[in-house]
Parts: sequence; structure tokens; C-alpha cells
Amino acid sequence: MQPKHTILLVEDEKEPADMLANFLELEDYQVLTAYDGKQALQLIEEKAGEIQLAILDIMVPHIDGKEICRVIRRHPILSDIPVIFLTAKDKEKDEIEGLELGADDYIPKPASLKLVKTHIDSLIRRQQPQNSKWIQYKDLYLDTVGKDLYYKDERIDVTSTEYVLAEMFFQNPKVVFSRQQILEHIGDDDKFVFDRTVDVHIKNLRLKLGDAADIIKTYRGLGYGMNRDLIRA
Repeated sequence: MQPKHTILLVEDEKEPADMLANFLELEDYQVLTAYDGKQALQLIEEKAGEIQLAILDIMVPHIDGKEICRVIRRHPILSDIPVIFLTAKDKEKDEIEGLELGADDYIPKPASLKLVKTHIDSLIRRQQPQNSKWIQYKDLYLDTVGKDLYYKDERIDVTSTEYVLAEMFFQNPKVVFSRQQILEHIGDDDKFVFDRTVDVHIKNLRLKLGDAADIIKTYRGLGYGMNRDLIRA
């Protein structure tokens, strides 16, 4: 079975928002609904690794759709996802500005549910499966293609060995690795040196993670792994 595509829907009118979300879910999409801009940014923060398309009403409370689009286009994970703007029929200026901000499509309101789905289907078919390269835990994002590590929207300058360590932990969050296993994984000449080499690499990686350092836990007498309490929270 193919995994469902996840859509971020930002619409302040609850009844049409829920109607569209229910319709799309019946059509085998997963929908994350936000009724104002603050909820939208919260969903982006928590679910960035899952979102594959965004539908943004321009006029929503607190933070409007244009600003949400700007956030998406600056986001390390979401910058390339398709964005659809919902615009009132007489708001050509909003439509033009939305496209200039990086939106891929626009739908005049009111619009039929089937029309919205047709626009979504078209963009999803054209979308490359870019999100599959990301692994996310809390505010940390690992780009397994570009070999980069991000905290929130900032790239962390890690060495190749530190990246390999992070990738090993991120891809195996339930595993506790002994120092010997880690030495063998990072390979090359490091596998022939003392166990303390691992401690130094872990220490340096934690320093670079800053506020997120406790995502890597020391399991005394066993080794290192992801902090299960944090990744379950």
C-alpha cells in the first residue's frame, strides 16, 4: 500500500475547512488542518517531515497565508513542496503577490471540492519525492542526501564523522551502540584506535547541537543512542 500524502490546510472558516479535509481524507490524503496562522506554524514546526503540500487561505488570523508561504519557502525541509493559495475572486493583487512569493498554484474561492482535489492531484504528480530524504526528531532535521544536519532552520557545521554518527543514531533510534560498534561504523583508521575516540566525537557533536544536545544519551555501561524519552515525547 502506498503511503498517504500529507497536506497542510490553512483555512479560518471552520465549516468549509472541515468539509474539505474530510473530502480529501476520503480520497486517501492525510490532512493537517490549521484555523489560524499560529496553528499553521505550530504544525510546520512539529510535522515538517511529513507535509508534502500546503493549501493556504491568504486571509487567516494572526499570521496570514503570505507570511506562512514565506516561512515554508525558507524552511530546510519544506522549501520545495507545492503551495496552493486560496484567493477571493476579486483579489487579483493577492493572487499575483502569492505567485511572486513562490506559490505553485491558486484557486479562486469559493471552489468545489473536486476542483481543489484536481489541483492537488496535478501538483502531487509533478512533485519529486524529496521528503523521503529527511529524518526529523523534534527540531533536528537530517538530510540523508545532502549529508547535512539542521537545528530548526539553521545548518549545523559538522564534520563527516560527526554526520555519520548522527545518521547512525537517527536511523536507528531504538538501538544503543557500544563504543566498538561505533568505531566499526565510522570506519577507516578510527576503527583501530582507542574507545576514547568515540567519546571525543560524541562530545564534539553534542557541543554543536547546542540546546538539542540531550537528544543523544549516554547509556552507562552500554554505549550511546537516541534519548528515547525525548523522541517519544
